[in-house]
Amino acid sequence: MFGHRFDGKRLRDIDPIIQITPYLMPMRCDAQVFLDHKLDFEKLSRYIARKAQEGHKISFMQLIAAAYVRAVSQHPEINRFIFNKQYYSRNNCSISYAVLKDPQDFNSPEVTVRIQFDLTDTVFDVCDRMNDAVEKARATEDGDFVIRLAKAVLKIPGLTTVIVALVKLLDRYGLAPKALLGDLPFYSGLFVSNNASIGLHHVWHHIYNFGNVSLFMILGTVVKEAVADAEGKTRMRRMLPLGITADERICSGAHYAAFFADVMHFLAEPEVLEVPPENVKFDPGMEYHVEKVKKAE
Repeated sequence: MFGHRFDGKRLRDIDPIIQITPYLMPMRCDAQVFLDHKLDFEKLSRYIARKAQEGHKISFMQLIAAAYVRAVSQHPEINRFIFNKQYYSRNNCSISYAVLKDPQDFNSPEVTVRIQFDLTDTVFDVCDRMNDAVEKARATEDGDFVIRLAKAVLKIPGLTTVIVALVKLLDRYGLAPKALLGDLPFYSGLFVSNNASIGLHHVWHHIYNFGNVSLFMILGTVVKEAVADAEGKTRMRRMLPLGITADERICSGAHYAAFFADVMHFLAEPEVLEVPPENVKFDPGMEYHVEKVKKAE
């Protein structure tokens, strides 16, 4: 209440043109825009193969996550969200995604993970955090927090409607407790999905009005397209399509353009992600850090 939330701090000194947009478009579904990018599958595959020979197992999704974290470290404006028509700076850099409980069984139930990153993380740190979170989620017999909560409220007819309405009301004014919402995947800076892993094309996913996720990235199956090389000769090249949905109210188009340019640069030159950034930018008074994952001896 009064600008205080468990997941962020109220921003007051921002561009008035940006600040008025939630009054014109009060819901995230009003303001979602769709972008389409393609990643060089062959180049990324070669990089992943080289790292595997060096003892580092890295996936495409982990590269996307690492590129996002690094880009946020240079563009804190992207890591904002809107509640009750007011702007907040997120006090964490977090990513949510769903994984199969049993990766070998397509009929296996899904579990969601929400991972917090430090803005100094390298691609190796990102992999450690994601591997650790997935391992813990798959080891949980009763499912993650979201599944357990859903099972509990669905047992009583009508209770789900009442609970969801109450949570939305409390959340709108910053009164919902962190213990209830802190682990939900809907409270992250990015929701990412690897549709290619289950043989699906990329999609432009809707943004949930529940929670505060303002960005979706969905990786699709490999496509072939004609590309001209340096000599002007055309050849077929394998590409990975990336469908992106963003809340346009979060910041200016110039900020979004710079952010996505950095994301694509880091995915074109992933070696950059192997070392920490030279500097990290935060919104004023919003510096945060997360301890590195401790590996088993």
